[in-house]
Amino acid sequence: MRGKSVLLIIGGGIAAYKSLELIRALKTRGCGVHAILTQAGTEFVTPLSVASLSGEKVFTDLFSLTDESEMGHIELSRSADLLVVAPATADLMAKLAGGLANDLASTALLATDKPVLMAPAMNVRMWNHPATQRNLAALKKDGVLFVGPNDGEMACGEFGPGRMAEPAEIAAAIEKYFASGGRLNGLRALVTAGPTQEPIDPVRFIANRSSGKQGYAIADALARAGAETTLVSGPVDIAAPTSVRLLKVTTAREMLAACESALPADVAVMTAAVADWRPEVALNSKIKKDAGAKAPAIQMAENPDILATLARHAQRPGLLIGFAAETENVVAYAQAKLKKKGCDWIVANDVSPATGVMGGDRNTVHIVTAGGVEDWPEMQKSEVGTRLAARIADAVRGKAA
Repeated sequence: MRGKSVLLIIGGGIAAYKSLELIRALKTRGCGVHAILTQAGTEFVTPLSVASLSGEKVFTDLFSLTDESEMGHIELSRSADLLVVAPATADLMAKLAGGLANDLASTALLATDKPVLMAPAMNVRMWNHPATQRNLAALKKDGVLFVGPNDGEMACGEFGPGRMAEPAEIAAAIEKYFASGGRLNGLRALVTAGPTQEPIDPVRFIANRSSGKQGYAIADALARAGAETTLVSGPVDIAAPTSVRLLKVTTAREMLAACESALPADVAVMTAAVADWRPEVALNSKIKKDAGAKAPAIQMAENPDILATLARHAQRPGLLIGFAAETENVVAYAQAKLKKKGCDWIVANDVSPATGVMGGDRNTVHIVTAGGVEDWPEMQKSEVGTRLAARIADAVRGKAA
């Protein structure tokens, strides 16, 4: 973030004290910080403490003639690379959603031509109130970015969503925005990852060796590019990326339901290794091994085809991308899958045991579209995610975006 600049708007709320640590985290990363402190914010932190950490003058008054001669509110709102509101109170969210501008903070938000990132902080009942949720939806539609809120204990003693994201989380979201250039700002992305587990009985299940690493890397890259990303994940042992909404599932049917709940989406990347079949009946008690008995016969039922279902869905994602994990004839099978499933692209990879792709950190993929095949060299799965996010941005925004 060296050379970048943030205009930090500090709203009124007990979480305002976290803004001081956020300033320190941004300065440590080489990011410049100017700050607007609302009148309510001054009840929790002082202009002196904010100025001491930022190393810059703190702005509070819309009608200060001195400040206007030095840096008018229009220039202030447009001189930074990103506006960050932390804490973003229900009042500040409502003002921006409604187009109100009766103080310096709301005026700067309305006058800016730069992206806005909000870190909401409020009582759980205020967060869940229909008015706040309407404002949230309107702001997201306008392209405002969000980090948090988290679930946790409030200063008022209640517990639930509304706790402001930690300074490290907000700094990471800012860093990812600058790293990506925000080419997918305002878009919604859906990613599936990992295996599914289909129960046989309470202790046994059918699954596969998928680690989820590639799907998680893609979700991370899309979020860094600015997309509001939902990650639907089967059982894996890795942490979810920052700024990604995680929906945990176990079975294929649960994964389909979670995907449908995440619609509409502008982009969907279906990397999960979904079991094609499941036991028709999952027993409620463990199958016992009796001496001399034959192995139990397990009747199988076909699982839903998630990729094909989304391709036919009334809320079909604008760009629908499937994955093909093959052990032979990788490109040919992927081309056939592209036609059969009705998606836009297939990302094909060789998962033969010798490749080490399943569970490993590297991958070699082929991007199969109606226009041809792109063969990518072997690279880290994180780099595959970054390159695929850029390829998606080219498709939905245009290469000049």
